[in-house]
Amino acid sequence: MLARNAESLFWIGRYVERADETARILDVAVHQLFEDSTVDPDRSSRLLLRVLGINPPEGPLDVWSLTDAVAFSRSRGGSIVDSLSRARENARGAREVTSTEMWECLNTTYNGLAERERAARRLGPHEFFSYVETRAAMFAGLADSTLSRDDGYRFLLLGRSVERVDMLVRLLLSRAGDRNSSPAWVTVLRSAGAQDTYLRTYRGALDAHRVVEFILLDRLFPRSVFHAIGQAEQCLDQLDINPSSRVGTRAEAQRIVGRARSELEFLPPVVVMEDLQQRLLALQTTCRDLQEAIAQQYFHSAPWVAWTDAGAGVSPEAEVER
Repeated sequence: MLARNAESLFWIGRYVERADETARILDVAVHQLFEDSTVDPDRSSRLLLRVLGINPPEGPLDVWSLTDAVAFSRSRGGSIVDSLSRARENARGAREVTSTEMWECLNTTYNGLAERERAARRLGPHEFFSYVETRAAMFAGLADSTLSRDDGYRFLLLGRSVERVDMLVRLLLSRAGDRNSSPAWVTVLRSAGAQDTYLRTYRGALDAHRVVEFILLDRLFPRSVFHAIGQAEQCLDQLDINPSSRVGTRAEAQRIVGRARSELEFLPPVVVMEDLQQRLLALQTTCRDLQEAIAQQYFHSAPWVAWTDAGAGVSPEAEVER
């Protein structure tokens, strides 16, 4: 597979997952701001923007200024509209390795954003977030059902997995240091799409330790950090054309993800809350290092750049010139 096509698929997976996770997080945050009058909108909004790595706009923040910055902005890197736009542009330049259904899904989703934004301003932001979550789920289903399980699919799945780890770590970092009895842990579950599964797993018992354990270490929940890291490792193993030597793997990407998976796999659940913030920051660094190693190993790309600017892609015209 051409390196540019592999890179496009990797970033399509990342950008669609980023839009989906951002919509989930923002949906819960906005609902809380509307529902709970005791919450300070400016403080909560700034905390969320810091978690997402987005520079806050000037002036006090409320529900609509937060939504404008994180959801509707077309010039601010990391917004939902920006992520879907970049996913679409990457898909446009890699039509030969994506299915027609996948392209039509992304193109239709992007073209429907303006209408959904107008509806959201009339009826509330939930309309927009629900649309993004539904279309992201549709894209994931189409990718799973229309792509052969070849290298192209593995790069798409690899990008999705890396982005999922990064977003879940950001979500947990936003609550690291909260009291175990804080109701904010419920919002973590809801933002991760894990509330129902968690309640069935733990018979309704809500505890910060169990919430972190579930999102960080659960082996069966597909949106857990451990599951996503394991999926990324499996993709890299299948992409490796040179099997491990007698002294272990020689590829940097496999070493990074294997080390992260091992640390989580053998972490005693009873100590999961100890040094939680440092552990999460280490995982965030792992995502950055893994992205750079993958780029160097498979895409022959330049070193790491800022999270909100990475994977912007190259226009089809520029690709032709190259």
